[in-house]
Amino acid sequence: MHLSLTELYLIAMLIIYLVPFLVWMLTGKRSYAPLVVIQIVGGILLGPGVLGSFFPAYYETIFSSQVIGALNGVAWWAVMMFVFVAGLELDLRQAWARRGETFVVAGCALVVPMLFGCVAAALLLQTQGWIGPQGNRLQVTLGIGMACAVTALPILILFMQQGQILRLPLGQRILRYASLDDVAIWAVLALILLDWERVMRQAAFFVVFALAAAAMRRILPRISDVTDRWFAGLAWLAGCGLVADWAGLHFMVGAFLSGAVLDGHWFHEERTDRFRDTILMAVMPVFFLSTGLRTEWESGGVMVVLAAGLMLAAAVAGKLSGVHLAGRILKWPPGEAAIIGWLLQTKALIMIIFANILLDRHIISAETFTALLLMAVASTMLTMPIVVPRLARLRAQGGLALDIAPAPQPAAGANPVAGTGPAG
Repeated sequence: MHLSLTELYLIAMLIIYLVPFLVWMLTGKRSYAPLVVIQIVGGILLGPGVLGSFFPAYYETIFSSQVIGALNGVAWWAVMMFVFVAGLELDLRQAWARRGETFVVAGCALVVPMLFGCVAAALLLQTQGWIGPQGNRLQVTLGIGMACAVTALPILILFMQQGQILRLPLGQRILRYASLDDVAIWAVLALILLDWERVMRQAAFFVVFALAAAAMRRILPRISDVTDRWFAGLAWLAGCGLVADWAGLHFMVGAFLSGAVLDGHWFHEERTDRFRDTILMAVMPVFFLSTGLRTEWESGGVMVVLAAGLMLAAAVAGKLSGVHLAGRILKWPPGEAAIIGWLLQTKALIMIIFANILLDRHIISAETFTALLLMAVASTMLTMPIVVPRLARLRAQGGLALDIAPAPQPAAGANPVAGTGPAG
């Protein structure tokens, strides 16, 4: 039976939305794994490395090059909107107001795991197959190091909401640390992507962007209707992504910067929450599947899994060591550093976006990308099973003033995929 391109596309969309949701519902993983994690795992299983290897004819029919091209268009815009909102949610004023503590913790939580990751990368690069065709050892080492230091801010918000600490002082502190590290991560990414053949074009981008951002900050508050502000913001997003990609920095860098230079309150906190939830529910699953379709195991599945395990060990040990170091410097109470460290090592989403950019620029190989993807999923799956019992023990002991504020209540009609609170 011959199926049209439209029918094949809709079959792919049916698989994308239905299969991970059924698994999530039937396995009862709501408590420890948000739906996005199941969707990421589903993308890996549906990719050429698993489904494609067992059923190549079926895979090539459903996920033909034309269907994947159509899915990629949705995925690109979905992840650009998602990163734009992540930029809007950064509250750098609050981080600056408490800059002493924030810089100590954020610095330790970023630098130490990055060093651990660089060591892991140096070990991996003793063998072949991890560097992309346009990458070099320094770029790959720094890229893997930074991937081990990334914190997934949106998933972190969801986990803290599930643990009922998002609105409490501890939760707000963690958001400050993660927000500052987010800025550093994108700055390092821009450094990794720096192309000396295009350095004048990239320098021109930052000059033009600074001038345009100053003008946008004057224009946007003068638009009285918040819906019109969102339309203007999305046009600004598309323009920044276009110019950043033209400059060789990747459209995702432009997407993040386009949101980071704007004030989140201009778009209304409730509207931003609903918009983020809608993106995660309606279009981000397409990005997760397209990510899974890029996984490859040509260097051998065992080597890729071992590489993922090495990166995971470096990421978790580095993050916990860095946060414990900060706790010693700041004289935190016992148990606090472990909770903060485990929450900050959550990596899904932001690290996957980070790794996608490195793969798009051919800096890392497909095998490195697959190992990073597996590491991101594993780090996220580890978080809540370890954090929930620790929070329960501290509550029972009356520690950390965890119960001085009421637990946040989900907004009406909130999507279970994402948290409903602000990102800081």
